Amino acid sequence: MLKSVLIANRGEIACRVIRSAKAMGMRTIAVYSDADADALHVKQADEAWSLGPAPAAESYLRADKILAIALQAKADCVHPGYGFLSENAEFVAACQAKDIVFIGPDVPAIEQMGSKSAAKIIMTAANIPLVPGYHGADQDDALLQHKADQMGYPLLIKAVAGGGGKGMRVVEASDDFLTHLAGARREGLASFSNSDVLIEKYLIAPRHVEVQVFCDRHGNGVYLGDRDCSAQRRHQKVIEEAPAPGLSDALRELMGTTAVQAAQAIDYVGAGTVEFLLDSDGSYYFMEMNTRLQVEHPVTEMVTGVDLVAWQLKVAAGQPMPLLQAQIKLQGHAFEARIYAEDPLQDFQPSTGTINHLRQPPTDQHIRIDTGVLQGDAISPFYDPMIAKLIVWAEDRSHALAKLDLALQQYHLQGIATNIDFLRRLATLDDFAQAKLHTGIIEQHQDLLLSPSPQDQHQVLAMAGLVLAQTPQQQFSQLTAMRLNQTPQLTFNVNYLGEDHRLSVDPATAGTVTQDQVLLQTPQQQVTAGYYRHGDCVTLFTHNGRAQVTLLSPSVDNYSISNEADSGSICAPMNGSLIACMVSAGQVVAAGDPLMVVEAMKMEHTITAPTDGTVDEVYFNVGDLVSADAQLLHLQPINVEEQ
Repeated sequence: MLKSVLIANRGEIACRVIRSAKAMGMRTIAVYSDADADALHVKQADEAWSLGPAPAAESYLRADKILAIALQAKADCVHPGYGFLSENAEFVAACQAKDIVFIGPDVPAIEQMGSKSAAKIIMTAANIPLVPGYHGADQDDALLQHKADQMGYPLLIKAVAGGGGKGMRVVEASDDFLTHLAGARREGLASFSNSDVLIEKYLIAPRHVEVQVFCDRHGNGVYLGDRDCSAQRRHQKVIEEAPAPGLSDALRELMGTTAVQAAQAIDYVGAGTVEFLLDSDGSYYFMEMNTRLQVEHPVTEMVTGVDLVAWQLKVAAGQPMPLLQAQIKLQGHAFEARIYAEDPLQDFQPSTGTINHLRQPPTDQHIRIDTGVLQGDAISPFYDPMIAKLIVWAEDRSHALAKLDLALQQYHLQGIATNIDFLRRLATLDDFAQAKLHTGIIEQHQDLLLSPSPQDQHQVLAMAGLVLAQTPQQQFSQLTAMRLNQTPQLTFNVNYLGEDHRLSVDPATAGTVTQDQVLLQTPQQQVTAGYYRHGDCVTLFTHNGRAQVTLLSPSVDNYSISNEADSGSICAPMNGSLIACMVSAGQVVAAGDPLMVVEAMKMEHTITAPTDGTVDEVYFNVGDLVSADAQLLHLQPINVEEQ
């Protein structure tokens, strides 16, 4: 039996592995970068070892450092989690050479599935259905363009070593192919050190259905149900669920047995996921196999009652799987919502900063939160922007979805932008509630999903006023406006949604304020909301989502915001690294031309020219770290009338 495990990862997955390993009586060993010295997984582990600088390339991707620590710490095995080194065959081989057990498949399986083109060849030989496309070794741009034109559009470019939506581009027309090809190659090279791609026919409105498989070294292979991961944004999963709704028993069994067949074709051992595209006619096609634990594995655990991490550790120790296929039963329905540090209203730009306030919904056996952060933690630009995974279970899909919505409403976080309100809008979307699922569902409803949450302005301002009234030392004017009662009021000047307001509040009779909740009382109704005050800012967590009200001082009459900016200043939209610069001083550009690419939290943001103009000066070089709103370059607009 394995007695000690080093977790070669961070964040919520490191905490997740620690939980199961400790329950099995194992000694847990964490590793951390300088940015994670005070992280939750470091506190939960029995011991922790430093990896050095924050950038992943200098810490969590340093296989040599991690292996050296594993030897020093006398670890029996290494659990890679997902991402980082989880599918790095060289790291697996290095562990095995030092007699350290790698919690995952053997080298050949990782190598075979690590290349999407090689995987297609293997699956073809195993009679697994594939989407039509080009998976050849010849990577000449002109050849790929020719193959794409022959195939027809739309099509999908995919990095052969990709995963998690990285290195993927949808191409709608031939004229756009080479531009998207360059982007996919660049992202594939940066993320996986491999710029090779494959191209596939892009199916219109398919579903993304995946099957959890598990194999041991005793010849046993099972599937533990399926998951629907169709709710995606830029190929990144947003909400996953198990089981996939609307599948017949026959189709579910067929996809499950096909997935096991695919795994056994490569002599797979451990937990893996076979991903399919499910067409509207019931046809399904192999996409890829992830040779690791998936981010969304908790929904499978909820409907099967299986601890997949415990299974991983047992199988890695040479034991047979605890259950065979006939013993695996699905019960109820589960959802997982990925909570990210990002701003949906700003094109999902990553958000960095400190979590000033964190209040999570109550958990039990049917509500689970997998997270690696605590209140007071800083969210840095170095890693994936995931804050937590919220997982719920109920006896059927409709009740599980209602439970998810309520739990998201109860998830209060302030200090950084998050996608919580976006997740609530998606969870309550009619098409989603009715299981009308396809990979384009978010794009189809983006106008609705990306709109600010509707709020009752009167209620928001009144509740904010009640909170502000708890600190009489704050400045306020003698102006009057909205009155909740006829007794003397405190009158505040505030800003809400970019507009200035004057409101008067009687804190004695208009409502009550506790440590983290405000109650508004009017003759017509009683309304409650969670809140957090940070300086002059009051954040309300209402039934309809988050609202923010800022106190103006000293008065609205003397307060103004200048919107006058240098139209030629091109600024960074977020904290991150400059990974590409397409222009130089003196270059003439047209509106819409790409200028630079900034990367943060594994996401690229292309900055384009807002107008025709000439580049006066470029202030940063590729590889530089840039802060949000930093001036990247100056563009001298061209006056068309003067040409």
